[in-house]
Amino acid sequence: MIAQLETPTVHSPCQPPYIVEGLVQVFTCSRRSFLTSVMAQALRVSGQGTPALIVQFLKGGINQGHCHPVKLGQNLDWIRCNLPRCIDTPQLDESENRSLQELWQHTRQVVSQGQYSLVVLDELSVAVEFGLIPLTEVLDFIQNRPKHVDVILTGSNMPQPVLDAADQITEVRRSHQM
Repeated sequence: MIAQLETPTVHSPCQPPYIVEGLVQVFTCSRRSFLTSVMAQALRVSGQGTPALIVQFLKGGINQGHCHPVKLGQNLDWIRCNLPRCIDTPQLDESENRSLQELWQHTRQVVSQGQYSLVVLDELSVAVEFGLIPLTEVLDFIQNRPKHVDVILTGSNMPQPVLDAADQITEVRRSHQM
């Protein structure tokens, strides 16, 4: 015979005694090898019930865009630029630039509304380096996001003002020469 125990539930909202402030994390590397760590973090957080968003600014090729996010589980949205190719140069045609700007504006809007608790901005530093997203807007985004939102920024050559605004910086590098 199996006995089942009933645990009483309290129907009052659970309010922590303090507000947990979100962190700004930077993952940087001279070559691309950090997305696995960042994805693992996003999957872990979303698997625990926290809404998370991954935005890949320079990836394309799957006709996705912000209107068609990929849902990974119940709490993880993954969006890419609505482009036929990946961006590897600062020279974009008008439709490519419009797609990138729409993705950036969408990201700023959903984050300001507090829809996500973790936001990953993949290869944002490269978009800034190419002059596609102004550094001033990135700094404004970091400063004015809802205070509970964790932000992870990735990319090589992260601008110094972003590094200065970060709570944690992870630099991925080789431990030996080949």
